[in-house]
Amino acid sequence: MEPDSLRLHLGPVPERGRAEWLRSGLRRAVHDGALGIGTTLPGSRTLAATLGVARGTVVDAVQQLVDEGYLSARPRSGVVVAWRSGADDGPVRQPARRDPSPGQPDGALFPRAAWTRLARGALADLPSGDLGYPPPAGHPALREALAGHLRRTRGAEVDADDVVVVSGVAQVCALLSRAGLSRWAVESPGSPGLIDQLTGIGGTVARVPVDARGMVTDALDGGPDAVVVTAAHQYPTGCVLAPQRRTELVRRARADGFVVMEDDYDAELRYDREPVGVIQALAPDVVVLAGSVSKSLSPALRLGWMVPPRHLRAAVVEAKANADLGNPVVDQVALARMITSGAYVRHVRRVRAVYRGRRDALLAALARHAPDVVVAGISAGLHVYLADLGLPAAERARAALLDRGIAAQVVPVGPAHLPGVGLVVAFASLRDADDAARAVAAARA
Repeated sequence: MEPDSLRLHLGPVPERGRAEWLRSGLRRAVHDGALGIGTTLPGSRTLAATLGVARGTVVDAVQQLVDEGYLSARPRSGVVVAWRSGADDGPVRQPARRDPSPGQPDGALFPRAAWTRLARGALADLPSGDLGYPPPAGHPALREALAGHLRRTRGAEVDADDVVVVSGVAQVCALLSRAGLSRWAVESPGSPGLIDQLTGIGGTVARVPVDARGMVTDALDGGPDAVVVTAAHQYPTGCVLAPQRRTELVRRARADGFVVMEDDYDAELRYDREPVGVIQALAPDVVVLAGSVSKSLSPALRLGWMVPPRHLRAAVVEAKANADLGNPVVDQVALARMITSGAYVRHVRRVRAVYRGRRDALLAALARHAPDVVVAGISAGLHVYLADLGLPAAERARAALLDRGIAAQVVPVGPAHLPGVGLVVAFASLRDADDAARAVAAARA
């Protein structure tokens, strides 16, 4: 490239920061393709004179780009461009658009002011030693707080040493996979995202039917390494795993040598009574308890927990260390303070009341405008399950709801007692009865 052409591409020389201006400009010229691979740059004296900068500025900028791999200095050939822009390789493939999740809470209910105070206080009080890499199992303060919270609210059999802090329930499966579990059994219908994740990390997945009493444990076969169950509020149908099946699941786990991964994803959001206790309390030796604040606070925090059986704990902690070196310390300590101060329980009580009102409004709108629709599931969570709609009607309703910003998900094959096509409908974003009525009217159109 001729010096004058390069000067036009770089633009006017700034009064200050000339070295960074030149480095950035040369990088941009390579990325844009203005300096194609194999192009020889003008000599440093010529380029410095043309640009009106010191020769040392040019030499430093060129050397920086040689070190970064953009340029190559060849004896007797000068400096040439060594990197090809990817612009000629066709458009970059964008990831598939992710539809809103029916389980996503209302972000407007996040306690911003309280969280800001907690995070600021955590950062102010943290010892300097806590600002290095965190313990991979989690900060001791959060593990202690979570153990106490899980004992009080979920009846779990857990001490602080049993808790591993994770980035949400999704990471639990990844860590268990790294710990050697590859054959999985999951509920059907269940979470399509879970199946995608498990197959994506190389696992094999067997589907186990669900009926009005939860997973049909008699249908378990094939020797899984792990069975995933949403016992307190089955996703998506909303039923609760019956006591006899809890007992049978534990018996089978011990007899057949698998672990139960209890996904306690939204158990704190039960509206008509206290949620059922966890299976883990019956059998901490074979049950992995997993949960997070993604429903009660926000999935943006990426904070959750798992309580693995003791024979898996070392492998899980090692897998966590290899995966990401641990979760952010300030957020962990902020959540610990939120729990120990009682602010977390107060927040959960507040959002329970809000979400119960929104669920009731949706059910009232359905009873008024779509009385023929079957609504399944207990009064809990952030979604309802509409059964036996038929595929065309379910797809039309889903599209209409998504147009209104309301998350919905078609279930092609329902549970054994309601085998037709179903629809999961979120209600977290429905602010009032009129909003719910408009959503139902749009879905029925």
